[in-house]
Amino acid sequence: MLTKLYQWMLAKAAHRHAEGWLFAFSFMESSFFPIPPHPLLGLMSLARPERALRFGFICTLASVLGGLLGYGIGHFLYEALGQQILSALGLSAKFPVAACYLRNYGAEIILIKGATPIPFKLITITAGFIGLSLFTFLWASVLSRAFQFMLVGFLFWKFGRPIKAFIEKYLALLSGLFLVLLVGGFLAASMLTGHGAAKDDKCSHATMANIR
Repeated sequence: MLTKLYQWMLAKAAHRHAEGWLFAFSFMESSFFPIPPHPLLGLMSLARPERALRFGFICTLASVLGGLLGYGIGHFLYEALGQQILSALGLSAKFPVAACYLRNYGAEIILIKGATPIPFKLITITAGFIGLSLFTFLWASVLSRAFQFMLVGFLFWKFGRPIKAFIEKYLALLSGLFLVLLVGGFLAASMLTGHGAAKDDKCSHATMANIR
């Protein structure tokens, strides 16, 4: 069953409109969409490893542009729209803590996010809400997103066909590993909310009253 699902997704990733879907997923995920583009990027890169760098660039560009939309929502439409998006995605509780960290550390938080599964939409909407410098937001977002997507593109471009054969042979084992990494992602996200943070870290206990 798992192998059939993998083959089906691989066929869709090789579709002639796949790049458009990749751009759309990357753009939307940065501001309001819950599903990240990483699985599609990986499958498309497996299907066409010679174009993996191009796919990574598409993800990077679309994600940064989508991040600008998220920034705009946070800056201009937080009360009318931003709150609803974060609530629907279960990120409302993380918002005050993210705002506190962004105010205190700025670009560092965006860059750190690039190495973790913390939802990028939380960062973009929050950055707009607190009025983080747009220049800082842009250059940090470009580096953060490129770190994730261009690195993936490079690895598949360089080792794509051997990696594809390896995945097809050890798909079940890799699926289990993915679940372990997913749990690790949730643990990383919980650190942003303050769980497990030092008690003297003022941001770990931030509330809406503290950030307005």
